[in-house]
Amino acid sequence: MNREEAALSAAHNEVKSELARTDTKASLLLAFNGALLAGVLTAATNMRMTTAGVVVGAAGAGVLLASVALLLLTVRPNLNGGGGFPHWATLAPDQLRAHLVADRLPHDIGNLSRIAVGKFARLRQAIHLTCAAGALLVCAAGITLAGAA
Repeated sequence: MNREEAALSAAHNEVKSELARTDTKASLLLAFNGALLAGVLTAATNMRMTTAGVVVGAAGAGVLLASVALLLLTVRPNLNGGGGFPHWATLAPDQLRAHLVADRLPHDIGNLSRIAVGKFARLRQAIHLTCAAGALLVCAAGITLAGAA
């Protein structure tokens, strides 16, 4: 394997690894957000909340749901056939053979990199939304506790 092939292979492996990392992070954050939503629902039904606490808490829950929606879009499979196995499924056997022996690695690296960047951008936005939701929920708890005193 020459230097160029080694560099392309390393880049291809790196971007595939980044895609896997993104999906893992998004899945973990989905589980965290789900647990947080369950906790918020439990607390809201078991506490006597002030009107202001309900409004701020509902806003926090809404922002948290927006984060969940964004995370679901992040882990949603892309089956448009832009490359890889979705595209291979559309090819006849002789077309598949010709496609696979062609040097498409630079093209594939570019496609996978664009997918990874989009996933990381959505993941980053979802993390920001989760933090904002947490701040709102903490404020709602403070408002409710201050109103109970």
